[in-house]
Amino acid sequence: MGTDIHGSIECRWDRWPDEDDRCWQKAIDLAHLYNGRSYTAFGSLFGVRDTTSFRPLADRRGLPPDVSRDASAAIEPWNPGAFGASWITWAELLAADWDEPANEVDECVHEYRRSPDGVWEIYGRNSNLNRFAQLSGLTDPHALYRAGNAHPEGTEWPDGDRLFRIGRLRRSHSVPDSDWGAVWSIMRTLSNLHGAEGVRLVVWFEG
Repeated sequence: MGTDIHGSIECRWDRWPDEDDRCWQKAIDLAHLYNGRSYTAFGSLFGVRDTTSFRPLADRRGLPPDVSRDASAAIEPWNPGAFGASWITWAELLAADWDEPANEVDECVHEYRRSPDGVWEIYGRNSNLNRFAQLSGLTDPHALYRAGNAHPEGTEWPDGDRLFRIGRLRRSHSVPDSDWGAVWSIMRTLSNLHGAEGVRLVVWFEG
């Protein structure tokens, strides 16, 4: 059984000093922006599933005491199966070191492709495995999917305009814009009105 993430983006209006106006309110459900199962991302952000690759940015903090009423009500149907609740502000995400390398070599082989300015940029993990099998000579599916355990860090297989390499992920690779870009875009936009500390992502997990 896999693990799914649930949650919402919340914002707090601090324009007026009245306490009622400063309460947190749900802006959008996370399911509208992200519905994947990237355990590397879950671990890098919240310390769920993959707990070894990166130090979590917001390790199982629980629901914030001032969580919005909508988010509080949304988690009720998942109890008692919900776990790993946490939250993180846009300010914390901005302050994170997204170039931080992983603690260990990735099991998956990384495919790189050249950017328009000629720099190798990561394209995927365990992508184009048929071609990688031809280059590496790996035939056992288990070894192929975990080539990082079979070859030293830094091993490369050039292939024309692309390159396969064994190495470590950067934190930005664990939470790629291709998956999480919509989440970051909404939080960034809301921060223009509410400030970076006034926008947060509240999550919990199931499964």
